[in-house]
Amino acid sequence: MDRYLASELLAPFLFGIGAFSSLGVTIDSVFELIRKIVERGLPIGIAVNVFLLKLPNFIVYAFPLSTLLATLMTYSRLSSESELIALRGCGVSVYRMVLTAVLLSFFVTGMTFVFNEQIVPAANYQATITLEKALKSDKPTVTKQDNFLYPETREDKKQPDGSTHKILARLYYADQFNGKQFKGLTIIDRSRTGVNQIIVAQTGQWNPSQNIWDIYNGTIYLVAPDRSYRNIVRFEHQEFKLPRTAFELAEKSRDYGEMNITQALAQLELERLGGDEQKIRKLEVRIQQKFALPFVCVVFGLVGAAMGTIPQRTGRATSFGVSVLVIFTYYLFYFITGAMAQAGIFSPFIGAWLPNFLFLGTGTFLLRRVAQR
Repeated sequence: MDRYLASELLAPFLFGIGAFSSLGVTIDSVFELIRKIVERGLPIGIAVNVFLLKLPNFIVYAFPLSTLLATLMTYSRLSSESELIALRGCGVSVYRMVLTAVLLSFFVTGMTFVFNEQIVPAANYQATITLEKALKSDKPTVTKQDNFLYPETREDKKQPDGSTHKILARLYYADQFNGKQFKGLTIIDRSRTGVNQIIVAQTGQWNPSQNIWDIYNGTIYLVAPDRSYRNIVRFEHQEFKLPRTAFELAEKSRDYGEMNITQALAQLELERLGGDEQKIRKLEVRIQQKFALPFVCVVFGLVGAAMGTIPQRTGRATSFGVSVLVIFTYYLFYFITGAMAQAGIFSPFIGAWLPNFLFLGTGTFLLRRVAQR
């Protein structure tokens, strides 16, 4: 029975992967690539390369959708042709019949996780780099940032009650980061006791060979403890022994779809140093969604199998239409709860996992209703 059900599930699953992934990549990428070929002279070979690099991202999204389509179509056909009734007449419970689909869904979950961690982020990042090099070969491919702000904090000495608190050690601000250097740089340095300095410069960049900052065309304002100016020093080029963290924070600002979980966690640590609560919250939600997304396959496998075992006579077109409706409803909840988590209404965990819990509960409820008939 398990071999028979698995063989029946395989064909619609593969059909779903081909249909959903090709539809997604066509809508999202193909038309945009054609426009770039016509309007900006993008070479066809590079366009094909970018297309292939974009494809794994849509295959990942097609895995859960195909799982739903396969289970719903397969169990609906078996129900309409009374094969499920025959199995129940032989003493096989509904739970045992659905177990095959759920186990296969766990296997697809593992495939989704591997794709989403090992293949998709690297492919998305390479597609971005390839496209930027082809269209803007004279410009850096690192993400630019405007109005860069990074507060560096340190723990103050213990208070009389034994507690500690963080105070501002340095504040970095730049009008722009172009991927190599900061422009319009201002650094407020409060790291040394009794001496504060303000560095205002035209440009600043990290020197990896000497592990120092190279800052050009600037002025240093030294401030005394009584907040009066102690000295003013102008320079064309000055080397400063400052931490590299600000550059790491600026350089590693990949898009969320271009990072795996390890990279996202490293980026989260840097964002926490920067103190931008909105970015921190958004990244926390994205990380939880990276864990939650693969398990949608199990949820859809259960929901599809439960809906398919309901005694009815439905064709493939009806099953496909029901699948689209369920998918639309799920992702509507997915985006709503994710947005609410980013707004601070839900925790990142609840925002990412709540749609899974809701649909898992729905699938379990439908399955119990069918089993009690």
